[in-house]
Amino acid sequence: MCGIFAYVSCGKRQSLRRIAEILIKGLERLEYRGYDSAGICVDACAGGKPCIIKRRGRVAVLRDAVERQEEHDLSVEVTSHVGIAHTRWATHGEPSDRNAHPIASDEAAEFVVVHNGIITNFSALRKVLEKKGFRFESETDTEAIAKLLKFVYDGEAREKSERPTFPELVTQVLAQLDGAFAIVVKSTHYPGEVVACKKGSPLIVGVKSSGAADEDVVDLTGSSLQELFFASDAAAIVEHTRRVIYMEDDDIAHFSQGHARILNKHASRAHGELVASTRTVHTLEMELENVIKGDYAHFMQKEIFEQPESIVNTMRGRIDFAAKVVNLGGFKGTTGDLIRRASRLVFIACGTSYYSALAARSLFEELVEIPVSVELASDFLDRLPPVFRGDVCCFVSQSGETADTLRCLEYCKEKRALTVGFCNTVGSSIARLTDCGVHINAGAEIGVASTKAYTSQVACFIMTALLLSADSLSKRARRESIFEGMACISDTMRAALQLDGRMQQLAQSLVNERSILLMGRGYQYPICLEGALKVKELAYIHTEGILAGELKHGPLALIDENMPVIMMAAKDSLYPKVKSSLQQILSRKGKPIVFLSEPDEEMGAAHETILLPKTVDCLQPLINVIPLQLLAYHLAVLRGHDVDCPRNLAKSVTTE
Repeated sequence: MCGIFAYVSCGKRQSLRRIAEILIKGLERLEYRGYDSAGICVDACAGGKPCIIKRRGRVAVLRDAVERQEEHDLSVEVTSHVGIAHTRWATHGEPSDRNAHPIASDEAAEFVVVHNGIITNFSALRKVLEKKGFRFESETDTEAIAKLLKFVYDGEAREKSERPTFPELVTQVLAQLDGAFAIVVKSTHYPGEVVACKKGSPLIVGVKSSGAADEDVVDLTGSSLQELFFASDAAAIVEHTRRVIYMEDDDIAHFSQGHARILNKHASRAHGELVASTRTVHTLEMELENVIKGDYAHFMQKEIFEQPESIVNTMRGRIDFAAKVVNLGGFKGTTGDLIRRASRLVFIACGTSYYSALAARSLFEELVEIPVSVELASDFLDRLPPVFRGDVCCFVSQSGETADTLRCLEYCKEKRALTVGFCNTVGSSIARLTDCGVHINAGAEIGVASTKAYTSQVACFIMTALLLSADSLSKRARRESIFEGMACISDTMRAALQLDGRMQQLAQSLVNERSILLMGRGYQYPICLEGALKVKELAYIHTEGILAGELKHGPLALIDENMPVIMMAAKDSLYPKVKSSLQQILSRKGKPIVFLSEPDEEMGAAHETILLPKTVDCLQPLINVIPLQLLAYHLAVLRGHDVDCPRNLAKSVTTE
């Protein structure tokens, strides 16, 4: 949700137009996060009021506005500059030019702010500032930050002979803010300086110095520091530098004249001032081609077809198929033993991550023989159920920054449970705050609707269950069959992708439907939930995933000759029960479309049958979800929707 991108240069001569282009390209890399307006701010050529251009709609609309504007001469060259940019996902105030970021403090734009997250006490701050004579121009909570910066600065300037430093000023303002946020600020009072801070929302610093590109240590305080980038996501930084610092909560990053430092309010103070904190500089494993569509029409299409490779990357170095051994670095030492002795496993997640945990629940119960519960993070927060020291709480998130899941993590840590993270982003909050965990290694996922992250999450859960059951002699035959299935799972996925044309035909027959039902049992039920979510997200068609065993308890009333029904009927232990449900649908004149893992003449009465590649029952979710992903994709394309950025949705949900 929302995207911050800032570009800071020192000693590098370039035009304002070039800087504006860097900012806009950075926003284009963040489009997948979901947004409804965008804007940039660059310095004025004569040191006057900064140039702020913002528009409702796509980044392309903003680019056109920048090219058409005539108020500022963007051909002027500068040697040092601070530029900030933002894509906004509306939370306070409707999508509009007025509510778009960057937000200025006043007419002269003395302070300009871009902000992700929510300021929960903004209403109280707004009332106080209005009483002080400030007039608000937007409906956003962000404007309270900008105006508070000006209010505190003006007060400090009146009362003290020396003005505060930029970090000191921002620190005073942060003390008045409640909520989760990431903020980047520039000011005409502090030319050439920028301050960025983080509390609960992700923010990454990209470092580019004049030294060797592959140097192991980057001196933030050294004069070799030429360029700095701030971004909500590494996708916006990777084309400029692969050297990054993951900001931590309560960090305040300050750049001035080629020197940078990171402060933290919890660090020790010297002479009453914050002391610079040490941060590790990481090297991004992401490549630029990961965030480029290539020959595909959409990122989602690319990511669906990348799954045979992404699942290999998830398993690489972790499974020895010859020895039938799993090695997960996050569970080394005594961690595995602690999990095996747990009183229960609690998986906590949202959306697709929740369904991926559901898909593996039965396997954990079967192999590890520990009670397993799967919780929606938002519901878990509402209930705050009992959590004990003997519990192992697993937090699943593609981004590692999902707000509801993070709040649940904080709650479970307070209860002293062992916490385990499963996420796709190195350095994310969940990766750093959990006691141990597994990086799913799916690679960058740009499309808002998750595809390859889902299958990689399920694969990680399967590997974890195999690892935890390694000492069980009674499960040896079952484990060996799963290892054999995993060894060829990539090829099985490629076979499933051959159904692309068939799914396009099916989409053409369903494109005008208003409702669709997906049904399954056992391992197929979570696939139905995930498939229904994909169709809702992308095609905007009401779609419901139904447990086939509950058909007689209400959903059967929906069945008639006009209701499209898709049944997932893998040949497993529950197959006879699925066939019984099929007969109930047929007797109500339903026209089910049945996905089979093996041919079955008795299924000839179905309206249509589609044969899927067969694998081990617990691995079938990795295969059967692919045609549903393709179906949702083609439905969205046929209905003329934005596949990669569905309306009202964001890739990373960083607000509750």
